[in-house]
Amino acid sequence: QVQLVESGGGLVQAGGSLRLSCVASGRVSSIDVMRWYRQTPGKERELVALVSSAGATNYGDRVKGRFTISRGNAKNTGYLQMNSLKSEDTGVYYCNAVIRFGVGGMSNLWGQGTQVTVSS
Repeated sequence: QVQLVESGGGLVQAGGSLRLSCVASGRVSSIDVMRWYRQTPGKERELVALVSSAGATNYGDRVKGRFTISRGNAKNTGYLQMNSLKSEDTGVYYCNAVIRFGVGGMSNLWGQGTQVTVSS
């Protein structure tokens, strides 16, 4: 069974940094597109960043220039580096990825989410 697990969330002061990790476990062959979303109470889930299988990236307007999405050297890992954090970045961050696994298997998976809290 293939799963996505996020880690790296926590409490940080405004202006600080955090790095979130997303690891796909199981018989992973590769990760196609990987996305990070965030959700705050009362708001719709917001796309923060994505990276394609070719390495192309795209960011939400509110995080451009501050966040960086990347793939790890391991084929099953991705990261979201968050710098110059603001209180409005507070929320639960979710990793979403299209995973190829086993022989011909493919699945669109979500992680369980990791809380990021930025204090002002």
